[in-house]
Amino acid sequence: MRLPSGSSVLIIYNARAGAYADEQFRQLLDEKSKQYEFKFRIFELKMPDCEGLIRKQIETYHPDLLVAAGGDGTLNIVAKIAPHYQLPVMILPYGSANGMARELAIPNIPAAYDLLNDYKIKPIDLLKINNFTCVHLADVGLNAKIVRRFEQDTQRGLITYARHLWTEIFLIRSKRFLIRYDGKQARRKAVSITFANASKYGTGAVINPTGKIDDGRFELCIVKPFPFFKIIPLAWKMFRGTLQTSEYFEVISCEQAYLSQKKGIMLQIDGEVIGRVKHINISLEPLVLKLLLPANS
Repeated sequence: MRLPSGSSVLIIYNARAGAYADEQFRQLLDEKSKQYEFKFRIFELKMPDCEGLIRKQIETYHPDLLVAAGGDGTLNIVAKIAPHYQLPVMILPYGSANGMARELAIPNIPAAYDLLNDYKIKPIDLLKINNFTCVHLADVGLNAKIVRRFEQDTQRGLITYARHLWTEIFLIRSKRFLIRYDGKQARRKAVSITFANASKYGTGAVINPTGKIDDGRFELCIVKPFPFFKIIPLAWKMFRGTLQTSEYFEVISCEQAYLSQKKGIMLQIDGEVIGRVKHINISLEPLVLKLLLPANS
């Protein structure tokens, strides 16, 4: 499938998401709009709560396609809105890690634009976590703390993320959780629990080896307390996609879940920190978000 000539495209752009210069972004967009013969309007994300403004843009501009130009947080914002208008969404990976783009085999900039010449539309599931939308991955524990440090840093990129990871590794603490899922109940001690719609982080680390984004289920990926000297073997398994073979890892596949943690724990969703929570409710919305993917994927 090719984008029809003369299509209107609304681009939701987060200039702060990655290291790509704003001038380069706009120059490339001008070039590609001429190449693929589409009209466009840019809405730049400059404030945290801008969902209403984006809706107004859609209702006045009447686009044929929405584009999330940024990282997973930018896609998250667009994913809240697009299903209400039955609009497909294209990802332009301008973020620091671009986890969902990596998940879906969407190429880096500038090759990502070439999807407009040959794509398919794939509906995927979304999660609702305490009434927040989640497209990719959310978690509590270790990674959520790293994301909080990352948000507070003025620098971006994987090197910055790795620096904060190295700091948090020496501060690892486990927590006790009550977990209810699909009519069952369990208690677990964990250093982190990931609520996974997808399978991997933007770094390429696979936290959910069997995860699929369109199967009507999500996974609770539990990293149990482990000896410090096991960090490197665990990391190796994550990057090899074999974490399920570790004795310190467990996956619970379900359609809905509730977790509680007595003292509260940091929660992040799609790279955005929500804050400390004691109770987490998770449900699934099947096949509600339509994404543009490579035709041969």
